Amino acid sequence: MNNILVTGSNGQLGSEIRELSSGAENFFFTDIGELNITDISAIESFCNQHSIKVIINCAAYTAVDKAESEIELADKINHLAVKHLAKVSKEQQIKLIHVSTDYVFNGTNHRPYVESDEPNPQSIYGSTKLAGENAITELSPEGAVIIRTSWVYSSFGNNFVKTMLRLGAERDSLNVIFDQIGTPTYAKDLAEAILKIVNSKKKNIKPELYHFSNEGVASWYDFAREIMELTELNCDVYPIETKDYPTPAKRPHYSLLNKAKIKQEFGIKIPHWKQSLKVCLKEISHREHKNHKEL
Repeated sequence: MNNILVTGSNGQLGSEIRELSSGAENFFFTDIGELNITDISAIESFCNQHSIKVIINCAAYTAVDKAESEIELADKINHLAVKHLAKVSKEQQIKLIHVSTDYVFNGTNHRPYVESDEPNPQSIYGSTKLAGENAITELSPEGAVIIRTSWVYSSFGNNFVKTMLRLGAERDSLNVIFDQIGTPTYAKDLAEAILKIVNSKKKNIKPELYHFSNEGVASWYDFAREIMELTELNCDVYPIETKDYPTPAKRPHYSLLNKAKIKQEFGIKIPHWKQSLKVCLKEISHREHKNHKEL
């Protein structure tokens, strides 16, 4: 059984992988406290010591607006740390699975983005994530996989769903952007896809790029409305344009991802985002109930 290192394991995706692997002894879950991936010697030492055969990199600088002013830190985590992981993967013959983002595109497409579409990031976050992708492609560790995803949420961590639940309980109404189109992605569905890839017998010499999100199409407004309806929160949601809610970082107006490649090559079945949202909301409710009982 291959030893698997999961970086950024306290985040949404890492937490879902931890739960799905249910304490399997061949998984090593690390975050900054256990392994600093901006230090290449620390990565080399950890992988040697634990005979790591697969790295799943869930670590990322994801504060999209903050990245506009914290350029160096975003680059250190999203680009240089990824370069270190790719270098160690190549030297120690480790399979690297790296998670990237729809923000590598400029959002001007009128059809879902395929893996071969030309990236053109419009933000520091998107630029640093693309630089991380390019580092893997250039170093070309055998068997490497890059997965771009979008609008990730989970019952773990902080995300749009939890923000809407909190605000929906506090307020009578909310204004939410309706002219940014994409697909919400339940981190648990992405985690399942990643574990399927880890266990796959498919061999690739050069790094392969894949897109993954849930099925379906939504705006942030649609997403918020669905959250309110499913939880029966008495909060009206009103649509607004991006220009009415200015942010430091520019977001893609259109970031639908075409998932045909990952579905075909790994036989992955992807649920519709509304179906997955229901599952996640039940999980959030279950966790809250459990925590309340423990208190």
